Amino acid sequence: MTASLSSPEDTLPTIGFIGLGNMGSGMTKNLQAAGYPLVVTDLRRESAEALLAGGAQWASTPREVASASDIVITMLPTPKHVGAVASGADGLIAGLADGGTWVDMSTSVPEVLDGIRRSETHRGLRILDAPVSGMSVGAANGMLQIFIGGEAEDVARLRPVFEAMGDPERILHVGGYGAGYAVKLMINQLWFSHLVATAEVLSVGVAAGVDLGVLRDALVASPANSTFVSRDVLSILDHGDYDEGFAIALACKDLGLSIDLARSVGMPVELSSLVEQVFRRARAQYGDRAGEMTPVRLYEDLLGTDLRREASVTSKVEVAA
Repeated sequence: MTASLSSPEDTLPTIGFIGLGNMGSGMTKNLQAAGYPLVVTDLRRESAEALLAGGAQWASTPREVASASDIVITMLPTPKHVGAVASGADGLIAGLADGGTWVDMSTSVPEVLDGIRRSETHRGLRILDAPVSGMSVGAANGMLQIFIGGEAEDVARLRPVFEAMGDPERILHVGGYGAGYAVKLMINQLWFSHLVATAEVLSVGVAAGVDLGVLRDALVASPANSTFVSRDVLSILDHGDYDEGFAIALACKDLGLSIDLARSVGMPVELSSLVEQVFRRARAQYGDRAGEMTPVRLYEDLLGTDLRREASVTSKVEVAA
């Protein structure tokens, strides 16, 4: 560590954090609230203003982040971004001390970190994958679910850091290197499938004359219930909120990664491929920045009715008239 970015009086490890977007901003806020000294960087310095006001230090490059930190965390949009931040003269690997720790909490694939581990075997680096679920709300509230792939001793050592960002009861060591990525991708895939299936079922039921609230309550009381039906879909049914905090462009990226993983292990995924196409159609129709739950709008447009419990029979055509 460099003396200019941390002091001997620090009793907690200094954490370097790269990526201060919708997720990273909430995660770093909670790390700072837990007392961890932070060194941060992002493409947009303004995204760090609140952290800097709270005592965090700014670094110009990933290499500077790593050289000034005991633990480096990355939270980035795509595997390509993870690889770019890690590599090169200004990359975090160049600044990470031998035996240093890097935790990638992005939704990514094993190949990026596997390649780095192979090329840096002689350095004894501890590189874990620990992607998260919980959306930006969970990041802000410090209640993320975290799926960790790595060695058990590293997971135990880093648990206080994870608990500063996530729900202690849902911080799971899911296996060796790469297992965290795989579990997260499968959770995403199933959730996206629940979304499309729920949109279809609600739309068909309303078109058949069933009250939306009654139909949803019946689903909750049935063997077909799911967390999406019982909780997540309410943001649309009650508030018309399609979760703009997570863009559909990123949802499509995650779906593509999960299908790529399936191909890499030789598993056919016909249903998941169809769900991906529904999401890509919604992205094409409503734009990259639309919320991740925007595919529901495709069915609302076909139905001619917004799926809202308080106005489940109000036609868009009637409103426009």
